[in-house]
Amino acid sequence: MTGETKKTKIINALPFGLGVAISFLIAFYIRTVPKAGVFLSNGFVRFGGNDPWYHLRNVESILHNFPNMLWFDAYTQYPEGTHQIFAPLFDMLLATIIWILGFGNPSQDLTNTVCAYYPAFLGALVVIPTYFVAKWLFDRRVGLLAALLVAIAPGQFLSRSIIGFNDHHIAETLFTTVVAMFLIMTLKVLREHPVTFENIKNRNFESLKHVLPYIVLTGLALGAYSLAWYGAVFFSFIIGLYITVQHIVDHMHGRSTDSLAIVGVIIFALPLIIILMVPELSSKSITIKGLIGGIVAFPIMSLISIEFNKRNMRRYYYPLSLAILFFASVIFAKYFSPSIYDLVLRVASYFTWEGGALTIAEASPLLMSGGQFTLQPLWYNFALAGILSFFALAILAYIAIYRHNNREQTFLIVWSVMIIWAMLQQNRFAYYYSVNAAILSAYLGIKVLDLAGWKDIKSPFAEATSSISDWFKQIKPVHAVALVLVVLVLAYPSYDLSTQQNQGTGGPNGYWIEATQWMKYNTPDPGLDYYESYEQPPEGELFPYPDEAYGVMSWWDYGHWLEVIGHRIPNANPFQQGVGGRRGSMDEENKPGASTFFTAPSEAEATAVLEAVHPDPDKAGARYVVSDVEMATGKFYAMAAWTLDTDNYYVQAQTAQGTQTVPGERYFNTMEARLHIFDGDGLEQYRMVHETPAANTAESGYKQVYNALFGGNIEVVNTGYVKIFEYVDGATITGQAPAGEKVTITNTIRTTTGRTFEYSQSTTATDGTYEFVVPYSTEGPMTGQTQFDTAPTGSYKVSFGDTTESVRVSESAVLNGGEIEV
Repeated sequence: MTGETKKTKIINALPFGLGVAISFLIAFYIRTVPKAGVFLSNGFVRFGGNDPWYHLRNVESILHNFPNMLWFDAYTQYPEGTHQIFAPLFDMLLATIIWILGFGNPSQDLTNTVCAYYPAFLGALVVIPTYFVAKWLFDRRVGLLAALLVAIAPGQFLSRSIIGFNDHHIAETLFTTVVAMFLIMTLKVLREHPVTFENIKNRNFESLKHVLPYIVLTGLALGAYSLAWYGAVFFSFIIGLYITVQHIVDHMHGRSTDSLAIVGVIIFALPLIIILMVPELSSKSITIKGLIGGIVAFPIMSLISIEFNKRNMRRYYYPLSLAILFFASVIFAKYFSPSIYDLVLRVASYFTWEGGALTIAEASPLLMSGGQFTLQPLWYNFALAGILSFFALAILAYIAIYRHNNREQTFLIVWSVMIIWAMLQQNRFAYYYSVNAAILSAYLGIKVLDLAGWKDIKSPFAEATSSISDWFKQIKPVHAVALVLVVLVLAYPSYDLSTQQNQGTGGPNGYWIEATQWMKYNTPDPGLDYYESYEQPPEGELFPYPDEAYGVMSWWDYGHWLEVIGHRIPNANPFQQGVGGRRGSMDEENKPGASTFFTAPSEAEATAVLEAVHPDPDKAGARYVVSDVEMATGKFYAMAAWTLDTDNYYVQAQTAQGTQTVPGERYFNTMEARLHIFDGDGLEQYRMVHETPAANTAESGYKQVYNALFGGNIEVVNTGYVKIFEYVDGATITGQAPAGEKVTITNTIRTTTGRTFEYSQSTTATDGTYEFVVPYSTEGPMTGQTQFDTAPTGSYKVSFGDTTESVRVSESAVLNGGEIEV
């Protein structure tokens, strides 16, 4: 290449490089708009969602034990703890950046700040490989337009890379786009420098030298992806499927398939080696089996193709033989290799969830909402780019089948179709498809510009004598109008949606922040060092928790907040651990956990669940129960769904507004309703110890239904958004009363907010005696125990006939099951 030619190429590339840089800055700006909702005025940093909090947990642990990963966490899923759920690269890379910026001793403020901006930076970074993917598939113009479109893409791609949403999902998108980028360049180079078995056999590595750098980069990128997500077998499967499809296409066209096998083996071998270098990861990574399967299968497919060509067998025999070989391998694995068969089943069933799992927002089908089919999520996630991408995909498929087969574009087709299939099953994969939608719609947009005459306009730097003014002279009104229309039609809807969707990051509201911080400072220390990296117990054994350790029962949504903000040990967490219930119709009975506790139809059955959570019969599974109004209203159905029994919690009732679905008697008997709707009134071993201020919620409506349909007489008001209860032994109060006499015990409870409610129980005297078990102390908290701020305003009143007696109850009696005789 002459110096002049190289200079011209650089000059030609400059506008596109500048365009990519601007797209990067636009992407970063859009993602950092809601920073005021992340960095609160009181200094608290609010991360979005659930999992970002656990990533913060991992990062904090790494920084306190640098450079060691938290492979076992004793601070969640009491009484078991959990192995590390997240693959390590996302958190290790983030922690290393923070450790360097903090000169080996970073402050909590620095940690929080970098963690908050990290996803926004990664999201903006996706712009770069998207440009190169589109450029190497088509041309620079498509690359630049694709870079702009992905920069302003709305939906899950935006929400999972917005400031404060520090989750590994955006790293998945980034790494898979980088994998695609290098794989496409590998396929392009193979066209000019094909690699064959014969070359390797004769030690002729000339062709391999040209393509090897891109093969290695593809493999390393796939390795990075495998270290960032345990489910990385997903994209490995896409690559494997592409190589299989391309084997068939090449064989049907009489082309050699050698290079596909050689490239595929090297690409899969590199991440396999990388994963095996991390023992804690390799011991539970299903990706390993998938990679080994590809390494074995690719050469076999090529050898079959070679043999069929030697024998001049009909070409359609080849795909038929591969199908027979696949099914035969599955049958063989079923009987002789259960682990391989299990992998096949797991991949096949990954997208088919049932029961409570379907209530996980990100796991629900893309085009279903409330059980109804809808196309709205397509617009929400991709705007017009999503719709146009399907037309572009159809055009490319037509070209590939009927005109010209191009390996790179075949990969784009397979890649896009598989992502579409995945996101239709689970909407979470929409953040993958944003890249495909940007590339495909950009391809269509440039095609429209070419039809308008842009393909005939020469670059201002195409010739040495050309200038910018010469280029402008080529532009006609039709060109300008076409350019404006294409950019506006493709870009404006996405940008408009993004500016609507980037106004907040989610995460714990002020009520939850206050409640978890209250727990941190007003409940006993669970006896574990939050930052300590404890050793995982042997298989089949429980972690040896100290005697003072305890669990906190709440719905799984809130487990990470309780752990990371409150420094307390949740029973259930967003990994769906500790949920209990039944995971599928094959489970015969409900397991103890959050779903079975909160849907229990009585206090006794709820307590039985709580005790069953811990394998030691002398220990309870939890000491505290935390409920919020969402659990008592909108989220209750999800809790019931995890038990696979949702009948009659909600019933049809005739109202002034017509027939409506309202909570039924079965709902009001549940432990969740007893705690949150009725404040724990009448419960023997559960006492409210704290509540946050109220909010305008559906709680009052539920109370109104209870009064109207079931003869209730409770005050129709909204109460604490979050309520914290303590499970105690309870103090036993005994006394004498005439046999058959109704005896009532009451007390007025004043909560944190100054609100009061009546606590009462009733019983019938038997053999001249009565007995109550009560959870509230009238004497205030003890040092080292719960520093409750919700308590009785005075003594208990025991009433029967014309007799009323006052009873004082000590905290010691409540905690230790003491007996008080009246």
